[in-house]
Amino acid sequence: MNMENAQQMNTETHLDPMKDDLPLMANTSYMLVKHYVLDLDVDFKSKVVEGSIVLFFETGSQYRKTSSAGKECCQSQFDETCKMRASEPCHIPMINVSTCSSKTECNDFAVSGKEEEATSDENSNHSNNEQASGISSSKDCCDLEDRGNKDFLLVLDCCDLSVLKVEEVDVAAVSGIEKFTRSAKLTGVSKELENLRNRIVRELVTLPADRWKEQLYYFTHCSQAPGCGELLFSTGTWSLEIRKSGIQTPADFPHAIRIWYKTKPEGRSVTWTTDQSGRPCVYTMGSPINNRALFPCQEPPIALSTWQASVRTAADFVVLMSGENSAEPVQLQEGILSWYYYVSMPMPASTFTIAVGCWQEVKQQSFKQKAAIGTNTEFSLPSSQTDLRWHEEICGHVEYPCRFQNPAARLQAVIPYRVFAPWCLMESCEKYLLQLIPQCLSAAYATLGTHPFSRLDVLIVPSNFSSLGMASPHIIFLSQSVLPGGSHLCGTRLCHEIAHAWFGLAIGARDWTEEWLSEGFATFLEDIFWARAQQQLSHDEIKGQQELKALLRWRRLRDEVQNSEEELQVLRPKKESTGELSESGASVVKYGLKAEKIFMQVHYLKGYFLLRSLARTIGEVSYLASLRKFVFKFHGQLVLSQDFLTMLLEDIPKQKQSELTVESIFQNWLDTSGIPKLLPDQLVLLLEFLLEEKTLCPRILQCLERTYQLREQDAEVRHRWCELVIKHKYEPGYGDIERFLREDQAMGVYLYGELMVNEDAKQQELARKCFAAAQEHMDASSAKVVAEMLF
Repeated sequence: MNMENAQQMNTETHLDPMKDDLPLMANTSYMLVKHYVLDLDVDFKSKVVEGSIVLFFETGSQYRKTSSAGKECCQSQFDETCKMRASEPCHIPMINVSTCSSKTECNDFAVSGKEEEATSDENSNHSNNEQASGISSSKDCCDLEDRGNKDFLLVLDCCDLSVLKVEEVDVAAVSGIEKFTRSAKLTGVSKELENLRNRIVRELVTLPADRWKEQLYYFTHCSQAPGCGELLFSTGTWSLEIRKSGIQTPADFPHAIRIWYKTKPEGRSVTWTTDQSGRPCVYTMGSPINNRALFPCQEPPIALSTWQASVRTAADFVVLMSGENSAEPVQLQEGILSWYYYVSMPMPASTFTIAVGCWQEVKQQSFKQKAAIGTNTEFSLPSSQTDLRWHEEICGHVEYPCRFQNPAARLQAVIPYRVFAPWCLMESCEKYLLQLIPQCLSAAYATLGTHPFSRLDVLIVPSNFSSLGMASPHIIFLSQSVLPGGSHLCGTRLCHEIAHAWFGLAIGARDWTEEWLSEGFATFLEDIFWARAQQQLSHDEIKGQQELKALLRWRRLRDEVQNSEEELQVLRPKKESTGELSESGASVVKYGLKAEKIFMQVHYLKGYFLLRSLARTIGEVSYLASLRKFVFKFHGQLVLSQDFLTMLLEDIPKQKQSELTVESIFQNWLDTSGIPKLLPDQLVLLLEFLLEEKTLCPRILQCLERTYQLREQDAEVRHRWCELVIKHKYEPGYGDIERFLREDQAMGVYLYGELMVNEDAKQQELARKCFAAAQEHMDASSAKVVAEMLF
C-alpha cells in the first residue's frame, strides 16, 4: 500500500465490500507468522467450524531494521493503529474453553516413524471477503487515557468469526524444550520467562530444513502447552487486534498465541452445501476474502508460513486438505474421526484449502500402475536432463525440505495421486479423469521438470462451485462440468490446474493484483501440457489445435475488453507502486472486491497472449528452457512481473531483442487497458497455421476476419486471408479476393491458380471475371501466365 491509500486503510469500517479494494490489514512488518497449528471440529448440524489456532511468530523485518535507532521508530504506527480502533470494544471473556476443542491429534507421527517418506515435501494456492464479528463490552479497546498509546497492537486479518479467547502459550512448559533455550534457565522472574518463551519460539521457527520432522514434533507439543495469560483483543470489520498490557514492542510481544474461535454459517471463506448425491459437505471455494473467515491469519502474500491441522468430524465424512501426507483417520470416540495434515513448504495462508464431505475415492489400480509406468518412461528424460544444469545450485528461497534438491523427487514424472468424488460421479471419473491424471502429470514434468509438491488429490466439488477448477497445495478442485463429453475439456482444465503447482503456488505473486503471473502462465502452459499428453496427435494436428484455441481466446478477450471497465483490463493496475507496502506491512488488493472481476478472464487471456508473443519471438524450445530456468531460480519465492521479464530478456539473443524491453512490455501489455495489436508477421504466421487445417467452418472464418480486421491489414496478411477463403469456399470473402486481384497484382498471380485448382464453378467464374477486368492493365508476362491457368 502506498501512502495515498493510508487514509482508506485507517477507516476500514467504511469500506464498501461490494465496491472497494480488498484490505490486507495484518501488520506483517512487525510480526510475521511462521507456523499455524489448527485444532478444529466440523459440525454440520450447526454449520460451524470451532476450535483453536496457535500462531508461532518471528519479529518482523521492519522492527528488526529500525529497533536499533530507538523505540520511537515504530511507535507512531502503533499510535495510529490504536487511534483508528479507539471506538471499538474489547472483551476479556470468562469462558470454559474445555468445551471448545479437544487435544490436537497427530498420530504421534514424529516419534513413531510412520510419517510418509517420499520424495515428499511441499505445496501451494489462492482468494478473500468481508465483515468480522465485534464482541460487545463497555471496555474501551485501546484505553487511550490509561496507557498512553504505548502498547503494541498485533493486527491479524479476520472477518465473520466469533473470537472467544486469546491467550499466550507457555511453550517453556513443554518437556524436552530445554534444547532450544541454550544456556538460559527455565526458572526466573516473570519478565525472564517471557523472554525465554520468545527465545524458544525463535529457535524453533529457524531450525534448518533437515530437522523439519523434529520441528513439526515440537510445534505439535508447544501447541498443546497450557496458556499463561489471557490477552486483550477486539474484532473489526476486517481484522482482529490483540495486545498485551505493558508490552510496547513486537520483540517483547508473545511469539506463540492461541486463539479460540468459531466460524459463522454465513462466513464467506467456506460454503456449506450438499454434494451431487445429496449429502452435506463444506469446502473452501476460492472466496475473494480468502481464508480470513475460516481462521485468523496474516493474508499478505509476504507472510509465508507452514501449517498443520487436526480436524474432527462425524465418521461418515472424509477430510481432504492442503497437506503433504495422505491422512489416515484416527477414531477418537464412537462416531468421531480425526484427520491430521501438515505442510513443510512455507506458503501464503490464502493457499490453505479444506473440503469435508462424504467423498468416495475412485480407484482403478491396475490402470493407474500401468499408466504411471508408461508415462514415466516416456517423459522422464528431457526434463531431468534439463534440471541437471541447475540442481547443484543453492535454492533462493527460505530454508525448507525442497524437492528441487531431492534426487529421487527430480526423477519423479508422476507423483502419487488420488481422485475423490460424490458416489454418483464415480463412474464418470473412472472413465476419463483417472486415465488423464498420469498423462497430464508426466506432460507437465516433461515441460517444467521437478514437481514442486509430493502428492496430489483431485476432488470433484459440488455443482455450486463457480469455476471449472481451482488449484491448492496438494489438492485440485474440479467442477463436474469437465466430466461429460469426452476427455478434451477435462484434460485441458486438469493441465491448467496442474500448471498452477509451479505458477501460482511454488512461485507466487508478491502483489496479488498481478494475477497474470499465475493465470496467464497456467493458460499458456495448459496448451503445452495438453499437447504432450495427447500422444496420438501429430505435430501438425497439435499446432492446428493450438492456433484454433488462440483464435477463440482472442475473440473472447476482444469481447471482454469491449464490455468491461477499462480499469479492470490492466494487468498491473498499481503500475510502479506494485509490490509496495505500508510501514506496517498492510496493503490493499486493488479491485479485489469488485463482483464482476471474479468472472473476468482478462488476466488469463491477456497474460496468455503476452507469453505467446514472447515465445514466438524467442522460439518455443528456447522459451521453455527459460521457463525451466525461471522455475528453478524462483520456486518457493514471491515475484513481480519484472523478475520474470528481466530474466527472460537476458536469455534472448541480441538480434531477436529488437525493441523488447521490460519498460516496453509494461507499456504495451501490463500497464494499459485493451489489447495490444498483433504485428503483421504474427498474423501471417497465424493464418499460415490455419491454412494447414483441413476444415474451418464459415462461422470461424467470419470470427477470424472480424477479430483481426483482416480486410484492413497489409497485403501479406490479406493474401493469406484470400487463400483461406479459397480453400474453404467462403463465399462472403469472395469480394476480398476480387479486390486483391485488382489492387495487388504484384502478389495475385498465385491466387488465380488456386481458384482454378479447386474445380469449383463459382471460383473459376470469379477467376475469369477478375482476369477480364484486369487483363489490359496487367504486365504482359503476368497476363500470359494467368491466361494459361484459366484457358
